[in-house]
Amino acid sequence: MMTGFRLNLSPLKEPLGFVKLVEWLTAIFAFGGCCGFSGTNIVSLFCGDGTNETINANFHYPFRLSQVPLVDGNATLCNHSVTTTHMMGDSSSAAEFFVGIGVVCFLYSMVALLVYLGYMHVYKDSDFGPIFDFVITAILVFLWLVSSSAWAKGLQNLKDATNTEGIGGTLAVCKESNITCEVTDFASMRTLNISVVFGYLNMFIWAGNAWFVYKETRWHSQKFSSQPGPGRQHVPAPI
Repeated sequence: MMTGFRLNLSPLKEPLGFVKLVEWLTAIFAFGGCCGFSGTNIVSLFCGDGTNETINANFHYPFRLSQVPLVDGNATLCNHSVTTTHMMGDSSSAAEFFVGIGVVCFLYSMVALLVYLGYMHVYKDSDFGPIFDFVITAILVFLWLVSSSAWAKGLQNLKDATNTEGIGGTLAVCKESNITCEVTDFASMRTLNISVVFGYLNMFIWAGNAWFVYKETRWHSQKFSSQPGPGRQHVPAPI
């Protein structure tokens, strides 16, 4: 059997190769929208004497808010001394897990496309290739579900920690009776919301692709060949 590289673009015209190309693209949108994010919420402090002050709540991937200073160093806000204060919350584990799965799927899709376009003759002539491809695809479907759900929860925790209630519960000065704290300008989290959508979309796409990969395995061919055809009749054995 020849095992050399043979460029053949015909798999891209079939579901097996075309869906893999789609997976490659959707993985980029999933992890790219998360790992490239950086935003700032503007917090306004309405002091009892009628003056206003503002502070910036900066946050970015991987969203370890507990390490991000809301007030850096000793400061005076509304005539109150405020020490170094960090935001509360940590969504880094969910975000990094989600991005990690996205990168793995991005790389695996590239390798799979290379095999489909250059080594399809080897892929179809062996049992190991399709079975390995199917098992990895099934595992990645599950991981997309888990990581997307974890990141959706992590994103909600991030929103809760950076809104008015979250910031107000973090800053001690906001608990004073004559001081009101409010987030007056929110950072756009559109790309983070899109990343969650693409996470679940990837799960469905990979689940659909698992069927086309399964059709390449010997499990499917054996099942198909074992079914009697419509024109076949079982002849009774002679007595």
